[in-house]
Amino acid sequence: MYERFRAQPLTTDRWDDFEAVMGPRGACYDCWCTYFRLSPAERKSFAGSEKKDFMHRRVSAGPAPGLIGYLGDRPVGWVQVGPRADVPNWNSPRTVSRPLDEADAEDRTIWAVSCFFIVSKERGKGLSHQMLAAAVVHARAAAARVVDACPIDRTKQSKSVGLYVGSRRIFEAAGFAEVASRKEGRPLMRLVL
Repeated sequence: MYERFRAQPLTTDRWDDFEAVMGPRGACYDCWCTYFRLSPAERKSFAGSEKKDFMHRRVSAGPAPGLIGYLGDRPVGWVQVGPRADVPNWNSPRTVSRPLDEADAEDRTIWAVSCFFIVSKERGKGLSHQMLAAAVVHARAAAARVVDACPIDRTKQSKSVGLYVGSRRIFEAAGFAEVASRKEGRPLMRLVL
C-alpha cells in the first residue's frame, strides 16, 4: 500500500512526532538537532536531556524551526530550515557553512537548510528529496529570498548518519548551485527563490 508523503511545521502539538523521529537518543548521539544552535562549549556541557529541553523550549517559542515528514500518519523525517540567524553556529567564521557576506547571518530573508534526519528503516528511499522540496516551499511561503545549504559530496555508506547535512546530489536536483568551496567535499550551495 502506498503511503502519501507530507511535511508539517514542527510546533508544540507535533513534539511527540519529533521525539518519535529523533528516537530515545535524540538522533545523532543525543544531538536533538542543537548542533548548529548551541555553541561548542554549551554542546559539550549539556547532557542529552538538556539538549532535548533546549529544543523543546525553542519549538514552544516559535516560529517552527523545521518540518516533520510523514508517510501516511507515521513521522519519518526531520529537516531543520529557517533563517540563518536561528542557527548561529552554522554562521561561525570557522565553519564551511559560514555566509558569503557577514551580514547574511542576520538577514531574516536568507535561510538555511542545515540538518536532515530520516528514521533508519526509511533511509535510502528518496525521502530527503521530498523533505528538501517541502523545506523550499516552506521558506518561499515565509518570504525567504534565498536558501543556503552546505551538504556533503559523498559518504562511504548511502545510509550514513553523516548525511545529516544532506547530500550534494539532492540539492543539485532541487536547483541549488555551488557558490563557495571552502573544504573539499563540502560545497556551500544556494537556491535563489
